[in-house]
Amino acid sequence: MQAVILAAGEGTRMRPLSASVPKPMLAVAGRPLAAHAADAAVQAGADELVFVVGYEAEVVREYFGREYAGVPVSYAIQEEQAGTADAVRAARDQLDGPFAVLNGDNLYDADAIEALFEDGPAVGAISVEEPSNYGVLSTEGGGVTDIVEKPADPPTDLANTGAYLFPEEAREWLEVPESERGEHEITDVLAQVIAEYEVSPVEIDRWLDVGRPWELLEANEWKLDELGRDLRGDVHEDADLRGDVVVEEGATIDAGVVIEGPALIRSGATVGPNAYVRGATLVDESAKIGHSVEVKNSVVGRGTHVAHLSYVGDSVLGRNVNFGAGTNVANLRHDDQPVKLTVKGERVSTGRRKFGVVAGDDAKTGINTSLNAGVTLSTGAATTPGESVTRDQ
Repeated sequence: MQAVILAAGEGTRMRPLSASVPKPMLAVAGRPLAAHAADAAVQAGADELVFVVGYEAEVVREYFGREYAGVPVSYAIQEEQAGTADAVRAARDQLDGPFAVLNGDNLYDADAIEALFEDGPAVGAISVEEPSNYGVLSTEGGGVTDIVEKPADPPTDLANTGAYLFPEEAREWLEVPESERGEHEITDVLAQVIAEYEVSPVEIDRWLDVGRPWELLEANEWKLDELGRDLRGDVHEDADLRGDVVVEEGATIDAGVVIEGPALIRSGATVGPNAYVRGATLVDESAKIGHSVEVKNSVVGRGTHVAHLSYVGDSVLGRNVNFGAGTNVANLRHDDQPVKLTVKGERVSTGRRKFGVVAGDDAKTGINTSLNAGVTLSTGAATTPGESVTRDQ
C-alpha cells in the first residue's frame, strides 16, 4: 500500500514560523509534523511513502531521504499550490493500486489509520462540536453517502479528517474543477468515489489539524505526553527531574534545575543552572535555557537562547531566537478572555485562556523587554532594552 503525504504547502496562517520551513516540517515533540503522519502510515502497513512537496521542498527531502522507517520514499512536485486534489494529481504517475492520502500537517490516532487501511475505500471521520467549520460527512447503513464543505446547516457532526484510502480508479478522477475557493479539492474526488463505491467512515478518536501557532502547542502537548521518561544526557546530581522527562544524549541539565514533565530536552541543548521547566515543553536541539529562567508549556526552537532571569509561558519560539536577560512574556489577559493572535492580518481568538507570544526565526529582544500576551515578533524582529511590546513587530 502506497501512502501519499501532502507536504507542499507553506502554511500562511502559521507565519512567521513557516517563513523558511514548510508547515508540515515544524517541530512537534522534536520531530516534524509530517514525520508523525508518516509514522502512522508505516504502522498501518504502508510499504512506500510518496511525499508531495513544493514550498521549501529540500527541507522535506533532507529529512526523509530515500528511506524512512524501513520503507522506500519518493517525491512528487506540486509546482503551484492549487489545492489538495492538485497535490495528489502531482503524484498520480507514481501510484499503482489502491492508495492512501494523509495530510502532512495533521496528527492522527495511529490505530485508526490502521483501521482505515484495512477497510477501504474509506475516509477518516470524527465527531466535532462545530461541524460547520469542516467538511461534513453523511452516513447511512454503515457507509458514507455524501460530503459537504463547511455547511451552514450541517447534516451530521461527523467531520472529515483528511485521511483517505482510495481505490486505484480514483487516479483517473483527480482532474476536478476549481471550487469556490479557487482550489482543486480532494473532497470532490471523495464525492466521486462515494458515488461509485461503498465508502466506510472510519472513526478516529483523536485528530488535530495543525494550522495556526497555538495548535503547535496542542500538538506538542499530545505527543510529548507519549514519550515517557528517558535520561541519556548529562544530568547534574543536584537537578530534580519529575515525571515524564526525556533528556537526549548530548543535552546538559545543570545544577539546581527543576523539570516537570512532560518535557523533551534535545541533543545539544543546555538548561540551567537554577532553571525551571514545566508543562508540555520542547527544548529543541542546541537551544539554551539560562540561569534562573522559567519556561512553561512552550516550544523553544532549535538554536534559540532564553537568557538568565527571563520568563516564557505558553509560547512558540522559532529557530535561533535570542531573548535578552530579563525578558518577560505575559500569557494571560486581565479580563480572563481567550488571548487573540494575528493570523493573516486579522486578530483571531486562540481559544486559550493562556497564550504568550510567537517569535519568528532570528527574532531578538533587548534586556528587560516585556512582551504582551498575543504579540507576534516577525522573522528577524528586534526590541530595544526595557521596551514594552503590546503590538506585533
